[in-house]
Amino acid sequence: MTSKGLTRGKSDLRVGVIGAGVMGSNHARVLAQLPGVKLAGVADPLAESRSRVTGFVDCPTFETVNELLAAGVDAVTIAAPTHLHRDVSLACIANGAHVLVEKPIATTGEEGREIIDAARKKGVTLMVGHVERFNPAVAAIKEAIRGEEILSVAITRVGPFPPRMSNVGVVIDLAVHDIDLISWFTESEIDEVQPQLASAVAEREDIALLQFRTKSGVLAHINTNWLTPFKARTATIATRNKYIQGDLLTRQVTECFGFQRDGSYSMRHLPVGHDEPLRAELMAFVNAIRSGGKPAITGEDGVASLEIAIKCLETRAKPVAAPQPRAASK
Repeated sequence: MTSKGLTRGKSDLRVGVIGAGVMGSNHARVLAQLPGVKLAGVADPLAESRSRVTGFVDCPTFETVNELLAAGVDAVTIAAPTHLHRDVSLACIANGAHVLVEKPIATTGEEGREIIDAARKKGVTLMVGHVERFNPAVAAIKEAIRGEEILSVAITRVGPFPPRMSNVGVVIDLAVHDIDLISWFTESEIDEVQPQLASAVAEREDIALLQFRTKSGVLAHINTNWLTPFKARTATIATRNKYIQGDLLTRQVTECFGFQRDGSYSMRHLPVGHDEPLRAELMAFVNAIRSGGKPAITGEDGVASLEIAIKCLETRAKPVAAPQPRAASK
């Protein structure tokens, strides 16, 4: 089904979901509740996954992407494994569907640019699912630093080893979120990378300490791992006039300002919204389709973050092993 005639009018937007894992199931849940949207169906090759989705949303399911497309969609969200992003995205775009593809956009920058070129030629909206930008705490931080001269950014994203991990390490799975945030906060491209990677319990890197410098001169670093027994997500930004601390899980943001020569300063808690990030992201996708405007996270944004993540891995292509405990002396 060609979507252009429908998306600018008042008809419900028919959106399909490709991939019924944890993220795809959440996409289906949210889309089923969005105003002006009709969940057209969910495609996944696994019967168990399709059955799980129909346990909480009323929608048709399909074994293949082609069956979903044949049923008629205006747009799709792609939450399939990353190595499928290129082929699935190109198939949907060729069918005239607008596409939101989960991060990372593809496995390589070249594949990502193929998707971008196809969407541009077909005239459909392409958005990348960097959902952390829609975290209300992140939005509050972004507003607090508006117009400020940023000096440094520090982000921590740690937690236990994920039970559903595939064939990527912490840089692609976790740090790519924060690489995107650094560029978004600073409104500048990352120019230099200095990664330190290690593998403690996983085949791929499960500890990463990443340092960056943006083209605007901002210093930034990311601390991420799968070794921490609890999840932690924090961001701190120092500007010429402020110091901002944000907990991205509890959604508490504190701003320090008014620094005096005697070391005193003022502090306040900033207002933070309560929107579900995924709902805000999918609403932004729908609004971009209906307006024909630029999506919140473009394909170019997605490729830029992916290529910085890949650069971190290539700089240290063979992660060092974590140190082993020494034997007790006799």
